[in-house]
Amino acid sequence: MGSLESGVSLKRDHHLIRSSSARSRSRFARLVLFKKIDYLQWICTVAVFLSFVVIFQMFLPGSMMEKSENLLKDREVIVSRDINFLKEIGELDFGEDIKFEPSKLLAKFQQEAKEVNMSFGSRRGVRFGYKKPRLALVFADLLIDPQQIVMVTVATALQEIGYEIEHCNEMKESVLTLVFYTQVYSLEDGPVHAVWRNIGLSVNIMGANEKMKTTVDWLNYDGVLVNSLEARAVISCLLQEPFKSVPLIWTINEGTLATRLREYMSSGQIGLVNDWKVLFNRATVIVFPNHVLPMLYSTCDAGNYFVIPGSPAEAWEADNFLALHKHNPELKMGFGPDDFVIAVVGSQLLYKGLWLEHALILQALLPVLTHFPVNDNSNSRLKIVVLSGDSIGNYSLAVEAIALNLRYPKGIVQHVPFDENADLVLHAADLVVYESLLEQQSFPGILRKAMCFGKPVIAPDLSMIRKYVEDRVNGYLFPKENIRVLTQIIMQVVSRGNISPLARSVASIGKSTAKNLMVSEAIEGYAFLLGNVLKLSSEIASPKAIAEIPHNLTTEWQWHRFEAIANQIYPNRTMRSFDFLDKVQKQMNHGTKESYGGMNEIDETFLYSIWEEEKRIEMANTRKRREEEELKDRSDQPRGTWEDVYKNAKRADRSKNDLHERDDGELERTAQPLSIYEPYFGEGAWPFLHNTSLYRGLGLSTKGRRVGADDVDAPSRLPVLNNPYYRNVLSEHGAFFAIANRIDRIHKNAWIGFQAWRATARKESLSKTAESALLDAIQARRHDDTLYFWVRMDTDQRNPLRQDFWSFCDAINAGNCKFAFSETLKKMYGVKHNWKSLPPMPVDEDTWSVMHSWVLPTRSFLEFVMFSRMFVDALDAQIYDEHHLSGHCYLSLSKDKHCYSRVLELLINVWAYHSARHIVYINPKTGEMQEQHQLKSRKGQMWVKWFQYGTLKSMDEDLAEESDSDHPRKRWLWPSTGEVFWQGIYEKERSQRNREKEKRRQQSKDKISRIRKRTRQKTIGKYVKPLPEQTNNSNSSVAMR
Repeated sequence: MGSLESGVSLKRDHHLIRSSSARSRSRFARLVLFKKIDYLQWICTVAVFLSFVVIFQMFLPGSMMEKSENLLKDREVIVSRDINFLKEIGELDFGEDIKFEPSKLLAKFQQEAKEVNMSFGSRRGVRFGYKKPRLALVFADLLIDPQQIVMVTVATALQEIGYEIEHCNEMKESVLTLVFYTQVYSLEDGPVHAVWRNIGLSVNIMGANEKMKTTVDWLNYDGVLVNSLEARAVISCLLQEPFKSVPLIWTINEGTLATRLREYMSSGQIGLVNDWKVLFNRATVIVFPNHVLPMLYSTCDAGNYFVIPGSPAEAWEADNFLALHKHNPELKMGFGPDDFVIAVVGSQLLYKGLWLEHALILQALLPVLTHFPVNDNSNSRLKIVVLSGDSIGNYSLAVEAIALNLRYPKGIVQHVPFDENADLVLHAADLVVYESLLEQQSFPGILRKAMCFGKPVIAPDLSMIRKYVEDRVNGYLFPKENIRVLTQIIMQVVSRGNISPLARSVASIGKSTAKNLMVSEAIEGYAFLLGNVLKLSSEIASPKAIAEIPHNLTTEWQWHRFEAIANQIYPNRTMRSFDFLDKVQKQMNHGTKESYGGMNEIDETFLYSIWEEEKRIEMANTRKRREEEELKDRSDQPRGTWEDVYKNAKRADRSKNDLHERDDGELERTAQPLSIYEPYFGEGAWPFLHNTSLYRGLGLSTKGRRVGADDVDAPSRLPVLNNPYYRNVLSEHGAFFAIANRIDRIHKNAWIGFQAWRATARKESLSKTAESALLDAIQARRHDDTLYFWVRMDTDQRNPLRQDFWSFCDAINAGNCKFAFSETLKKMYGVKHNWKSLPPMPVDEDTWSVMHSWVLPTRSFLEFVMFSRMFVDALDAQIYDEHHLSGHCYLSLSKDKHCYSRVLELLINVWAYHSARHIVYINPKTGEMQEQHQLKSRKGQMWVKWFQYGTLKSMDEDLAEESDSDHPRKRWLWPSTGEVFWQGIYEKERSQRNREKEKRRQQSKDKISRIRKRTRQKTIGKYVKPLPEQTNNSNSSVAMR
């Protein structure tokens, strides 16, 4: 497993998770030779071992065990296979430990931190911090469970250090998709939504199913935290573009999927495993609450596993158990009311040295028998329960053999599998002894649950246990090198056959400690993870240091917020998780049938008859067509020259394409004065696109286009968009260039507009009323040559302070927007001296356009594209080398594939203002119009000469001439962004036609000349046929003779 310290995959192998056998033996030797275990105990233990080693060998946890034939009948038994899997992936020797280290993830964080601290050329970015980071929390439901308590506690702390959090709830049974910010509507409500509302977070309800459509613009969030396997549908949405780059932290608390993954692997259902692997790989980080779950999910490990210990799950389960089992559970376990029960618990991992530890502990407990004499029926009040292993193994026989050889009376020592009645055992116990000597990376969950039940606990002084358990304060510790101390502690804890008053006091303190154990670790873990995962843009403030979280928020879970709903029925998460996995498996195995609605036999017969009839019709038409072609071939037809054939074929292809594009939407758009294009990239944007004739989709990638829609394929019109680098940095500007390239073939309307799909997601798109008002204004020509826009800069989420144009541009571009504009204009216009001026943009009460949502006359649009092509080329020339090589540019604080797209977003305002266009804002709800920055107020402010059509056209022709004449070999973006045209092209085409015409004329003359000069053979002679009379005379003369 990539995240394990060993760095190997988890398969059943003798080299797994453990070091070499020599290392294990040396550690074991040191344990004995240096008197870490006193010799008397060692001699006794060896004697016990030698007496039953032959019998016990077959029952070792590492040995092969019989499998139950009815294993899959009970789901609780299925869960036990997780423990069995831990045994299979590596059998640890005595004293050997296992350690999970997210080495790949930590190395990635360190590398990214180094890159951020690097200097990018001569410019460094500046963080303005005008808004807080935004997080989205996603849950499968709003029912009460420990994860809700964890996230409420974490969210409360994160708010204190500067995070803005929004809570999203995924209701699995919902049919209708609802998104509300102030009120929640759902077909299945949950009580926890009141808790989230009380801490000041808005709650959104999303309908969820396996084929759910995206209803949230996840790009609004700097990170998404998903908290359940059952929120799979949300992760599927985040697998789609344009949401693939959104940081995703997925917390998995369930082990049920790990069990299913092993079943899929053993049954050959690799498709199901691969499907889950895709989801696991999408997550930036997958968080587990303990160090065992990463090993269970080793099948899907992509090096993105991380452990954040700390959960109130044990305390929660203990409280629920006490509430449901108010009667004495001792009776259910077969114990009497006067029995004294000692529970021996240990690590969840199974290893070869487990039997030795149990032998040592049971030997240390032998003196306790003196406090519990055997009665007349040969029974004792003392009961020792060894809680370990699983229900499908035979470890019970091993425990019985150990007890027999240690001379325990029959019936005192018994073994209970960990997966059967563990809570009943802990609650029935009077004393809990933790036996494992393995070093743990987090506090053992079974020990924490025992403390939550209010039981006195005795454990070895391992570093992780010693960190939270103080000897004789909230528990008891014994040195792992001297097991004899354990006997002394037990003799102090047990007084006259019962727990001593001091031990009861210690247990009470331990219960309060365990209830709020590791709260600070959970909060600090999520804060550390977010600090390394989130890539905050320059207008977003960095969160405060973790040390600034108030102390009272890190000492206890937010139990008090759930007191009002404490009487609710708690769900069985294991059963719900299995039901969900059954549903997913069924959908994947029978997806095709479900997609067609499960047609019955009658429907299938009906469809088959239709198919047969269609087939007969097609065959008849084919036969008729073939006969017509044969008759046509028999008649003489003038073929013309090959050039004529090529022209006719090309004309036929064009007419075919024209017919293909002219569907109903195209015909409706032809009669309209305006057509608005909606650029998009990926399936995630589909739900936010319009389907009316006024709008037309524009796919920036051929792969992510809508099926069956009349969308424009931008890469086919502008091949540079096939390059992912330029598709990302140009973004919507790439769509502008694609439409402007040979625009008469795709756009035949007098006006053209664009609207970002994100404007629709933010509910800032044009309403029907605004659309009608805009069309009326265009047809009435109220404002002549005008830029209409409807998404304002002063209400943008990135501009909470309502800054002026250049300040806002600097804020979203790491403080280097003005520098980029100045350098680009200087290069674009060929200014040689040290010129740092900027086109003035007035600071007044008016506003500007953002998010590429505007309308222009088509002719003005082409002029803007002509200007922006030269601007983009000059900007790309100064940024490309460094950005393409390292992913960094001075317009962003971190790696950013969109680099200068935010500069291009505001470019339309600079061009419209300084080219003397009217700028009119139209309210997207009411359609009310208001002119911004009126022409009268611009006098003396506009750079008209720099932006007038004549200047731009001259510059454009100079670039076209250079591209057409010199054919530069260096990388040059401008020729790839549109048409290359200048006056010399006419002359070149005319001269080319003349040359071709002259060539054909010369070829004709040469042909005639060759015919005339062709040498002919002279006639050798002629045959003259004699006259008939001469023939008869000659014959008669011969006869007379």
